[in-house]
Amino acid sequence: MHLAYSSPATDGDGDDRRIAASAERNTAPILAVLGRHAPRQGRALELAAGTGQHSVAFAEAFPGLHWQPSDGAADALASIAAWRRVSGLANLAEPVLLDIAEPDWGLRHSGQDLVFVANLLHLISEAEALSVLHGMGQALQPGGTAMVYGPFRRNGALTSEGDRTFDASLRRQDADIGYKDEAWVTGMAAGAGLTLRAAEDMPANNLCLVFGKAG
Repeated sequence: MHLAYSSPATDGDGDDRRIAASAERNTAPILAVLGRHAPRQGRALELAAGTGQHSVAFAEAFPGLHWQPSDGAADALASIAAWRRVSGLANLAEPVLLDIAEPDWGLRHSGQDLVFVANLLHLISEAEALSVLHGMGQALQPGGTAMVYGPFRRNGALTSEGDRTFDASLRRQDADIGYKDEAWVTGMAAGAGLTLRAAEDMPANNLCLVFGKAG
């Protein structure tokens, strides 16, 4: 799906950084949740890292985590790499291409202490969302944490006019995508070996679902 970005940040010629306004808005609230639930040491995998803005902010906030950004779109990797390059963070890895629709992608990225994804599930089909949750369960080592941020249906319903408008626009583009129900996500996560630890209300009617994998 095509997403709109502002003009790339420019510190000079050849700067490939993209800026997403939503990432600028939600970085601080997500960091607060990470501060309550994320491990302080180990390996972290970020799915659908997009522009790379989150990757830099989170790696900077958690220097004990080796932060691995990934994305399924090859053209996103240049922006993520540019943000990494400008940041100079030693614990932020080069981005990798990761297709969440591939079977058992999680096994190829196993041993993670944290797997994080933001604003993805409403942009993909239920089958792909299942692949995300299944892969998260595979990628996490026992005792690890998975975090899923974004907009959700609540008890089958959309709870704001903005959500109803956005979900309808998504489904007009592709009938297979749109908001997933919170209960559906937690149920499918349970089938992937992930237990809900917390469901934190976030700005703009979003949620951050925090899961744990049994030790």
